[in-house]
Amino acid sequence: MKGDEQQSELDGGGAELRTEAYLRLLGEHERWLATYVHSLVSVDADAEEILQECRVALWRQFAGFKEGTNFRAWARVIALHRVLNFRRSCKRRPCVAMETEFIEAVAEEIDRRSEELEQKAQLLQGCVERLPEAHRAALAWRYEEGLGVEEIASRSRRSVEAVYRLLSRIRAALVECVQHARREDSRG
Repeated sequence: MKGDEQQSELDGGGAELRTEAYLRLLGEHERWLATYVHSLVSVDADAEEILQECRVALWRQFAGFKEGTNFRAWARVIALHRVLNFRRSCKRRPCVAMETEFIEAVAEEIDRRSEELEQKAQLLQGCVERLPEAHRAALAWRYEEGLGVEEIASRSRRSVEAVYRLLSRIRAALVECVQHARREDSRG
């Protein structure tokens, strides 16, 4: 019901909620969008200009986006069109331009790999959730808080060597878990 209420407020002109939803989604996907555009455009300044145009276009077209659907896929289409429009404008001015077919092929490859990485990330999250609490805490300290091994050793009352071994075992277990989950998914 909450999603329906949010959508009806978006549809009904709830400008503040619409703005918040846009900013939240853009914030969640900003790094991905920048990586996507920069991978398709060889000059950083041009990529930044296209990114700015993308943000404006995404905002202008946000009324057509349905909350709860795939924002990344929606934004990817808009970004690709902006890149292709830029390429067409390059023909009218001196700049390095890639062929449309090449850009579209690269975009497809990025999409394929992005979906694969997203699937791996979801599987990894499931594997992390199955770890014992102490192991999840060690991972959080190391990768979310960015703590060094010495600080983790102090917090967990272990030796530095024991923390190195623990993190190594956790990483190996997570790799195995993700590989196992991928094999299970492929069996269907």
